[in-house]
Amino acid sequence: MDESDTAAIIPRDVLNAASADDLLPEDSVHKDQADERSSRPPRPPFTCPLPVSVQPVLFLSMFSLTLQAPLSTQYLWDRISEDLGYNGSKRSECSNGSAPLDPLQKEVETLTAHWNLYISLGGFSVGLLVVPLMGSWSDLAGRRPILILANLGLTLQAVVYLVVMYLKLPVVWFLVGRLLSGLSGDFNSVLAGCFAYVADTSDRRSRTFRVAVLEACLGLSGMLASIIGGQWRQAQGYINPFWLVLATSLASALYTYLFVRESVLPDPSAVLFTTRHYKSVWHLYSAGGCSSESSESLHRSKLWLYTLCFFLVVTVHCGSRELYVLYELSSPLCWGPALIGYGSAAQHLAYLSSLLGLKIMQYCLEDSWVAVIGLISNITGLVVFSVANTTALMFTGYGLCFLLMTATPVLRSKLSKLVDPSEQGALFASVACVESLCFLVGSSVFNSLYPATLHFMKGFPFLFASIILLIPCGIIGTLQCVHQRRGHIESTPS
Repeated sequence: MDESDTAAIIPRDVLNAASADDLLPEDSVHKDQADERSSRPPRPPFTCPLPVSVQPVLFLSMFSLTLQAPLSTQYLWDRISEDLGYNGSKRSECSNGSAPLDPLQKEVETLTAHWNLYISLGGFSVGLLVVPLMGSWSDLAGRRPILILANLGLTLQAVVYLVVMYLKLPVVWFLVGRLLSGLSGDFNSVLAGCFAYVADTSDRRSRTFRVAVLEACLGLSGMLASIIGGQWRQAQGYINPFWLVLATSLASALYTYLFVRESVLPDPSAVLFTTRHYKSVWHLYSAGGCSSESSESLHRSKLWLYTLCFFLVVTVHCGSRELYVLYELSSPLCWGPALIGYGSAAQHLAYLSSLLGLKIMQYCLEDSWVAVIGLISNITGLVVFSVANTTALMFTGYGLCFLLMTATPVLRSKLSKLVDPSEQGALFASVACVESLCFLVGSSVFNSLYPATLHFMKGFPFLFASIILLIPCGIIGTLQCVHQRRGHIESTPS
């Protein structure tokens, strides 16, 4: 019987095991080197010369999203106005005219708001199913695939929107584009992948600041997109700016493929469509994950409490942010476009001032106390907004919110430290879904509260937001006090 017959009868793994024992010393060295290479994540085709990793991915994706949102809303307004034969413009109570509101304008406003709601709910509903699936899958398959897929989905959405604008298709096709993006993970998968990547590549000490850098990228990108999009839309309409939306989404996917090094050793057998990924997400909050805490129930409680804090903080951010422009446009402030632009810039600059403040405070304070100080900054600013009746007072509120964004990176970091390194994708996918829920809840609650309280206090929604923030402030402070007390007891000799 020749060698080929033997190989056909004896299993391949047996032959491999036998041949491994007979390797020469130099062959063993080569085998060890091959095993070491196989235990490393694959390298991308190119190496980025700058000291960055996924920051450009999040920056470009956020730029695309921020540029797209107002353009699509304004297109819906103009398209619905054209279909209904309405040629007027929106009036404000600061205008000199005293004519009653045009019923046709009211219908245009209602239909635009409804379509915005349908598109947001459609993306959220699909994302609620897809994002946890992809986030948990990334713990096995790697972070690069979900970042590429999600950005390609955003690119496809931009393509659909451009086709709708060129061909003047029914606005229902906007919903179709949003659903296609949701099926590939949407922007929430980009968030989950980027934050999980930072958790993979940072130690516990530096993680909070690394997360804060990513959040600063969100703020800076949003500020630039708001400035560029408004000016470009006024000069050239919708279509040319939307080509930039498509280009930045595609550039984010290409950058990920070409330059981002994988942070997880991919498992070739990882399957995307399986209920195992949903079970992994459920396991985080039911079993508490892996931790060094002595009490599993305490660990699970902290996971739920920090998630609740994150939900409340982001809901207030999303809900109050939508009221700033409306509050500034109306009496008694009656701001014009220039002042509104300065206010928006001041709001986005809080991302950078929060990053600097967090870095400085970390030298002398625990992360929890940094978050509490950030929440106090936010609370005082909101209280000033609630009574602001002059431009100076409004900008004073913006100034007091200079540590606005220190709480969310601390909460993301604390949640990340409560789970096993192999569960970071599942965790941040859950956090991204919570963030989408925050947007829907915050938008619904605050946009309903504002007109309902105009008759007794115009700034009441801001006061309400400041009261809500007292809850996470108390929870974070209490958990830190409990932690310090337990550490003191354990360090005290018996």
